[in-house]
Amino acid sequence: MPLASTASSIDGGFYTWVTELAQRSPAPLDSAVRIWSDYGPALFALLMLVAWWRSRTADPARTAMALCTPLVVVAAYLVNDLVKSAFHEQRPCRTLHVVTVEACPALGDWSFPSNHAAIAAAAATAIWLTDRRVGAVACVAALLMGASRVWVGAHYPHDVVLGLLAGALVAWPLTVAARRCAPAVVRLRDSRLRPLVAAG
Repeated sequence: MPLASTASSIDGGFYTWVTELAQRSPAPLDSAVRIWSDYGPALFALLMLVAWWRSRTADPARTAMALCTPLVVVAAYLVNDLVKSAFHEQRPCRTLHVVTVEACPALGDWSFPSNHAAIAAAAATAIWLTDRRVGAVACVAALLMGASRVWVGAHYPHDVVLGLLAGALVAWPLTVAARRCAPAVVRLRDSRLRPLVAAG
C-alpha cells in the first residue's frame, strides 16, 4: 500500500472532520489558530528566557539545564527532521480533497512527524524539567501547537502525536544530562559572566 494511502487510512477521516469543522468556524477563530500555528514558537523562546532567568537563583544544575535548553530543542528538531526525510509522507492537504485554513506546503515538504510539534514538545519538556511552574505553561502551549497544526490542515493527527513524542523523548535524556554541566556554572559564577548564571 502506498505511504499516502497508509497515512490517510490511519486518521484521514478525523483529519477531514477537523478541517471541515475549521471551514465552518468563525473567521476570527481560524485567524487566531493560524497566527498561533505560525508564530507560536516565539512563545517557547520567551518561556525559555523566563526559565533561565528564574534558574539563576537556583542550584547550578538547574541553571545548566536552562542554558542547554536551546541546544536540546535544536537536537530534537534535527532528529525529527531525519525521521521526516526517511518516511517521505506527503502532506494530507496534498492527498485528500479538503480545503484548509492555511495554504498547503509545497511538494517535498514532508508531513511525518510534525516539526512544529517536535520543537514544541522538546522545549516544553526541557523547560518543565528545569522549572515546573513555567514548564506547565509550556506543556499546555505544546499541546495547543500540535492541535493547531491539524486545524490549519498542515498535518494528520498521527504526525502531531509522533512529533510530540519524538520531541519529548529526545529532550528528556539530553536535559537530564545537562545537569552534568553544573561545575561549569559554578566556575562561571566566579567570572565576568556571573550575570548569566547568578542573580545579583
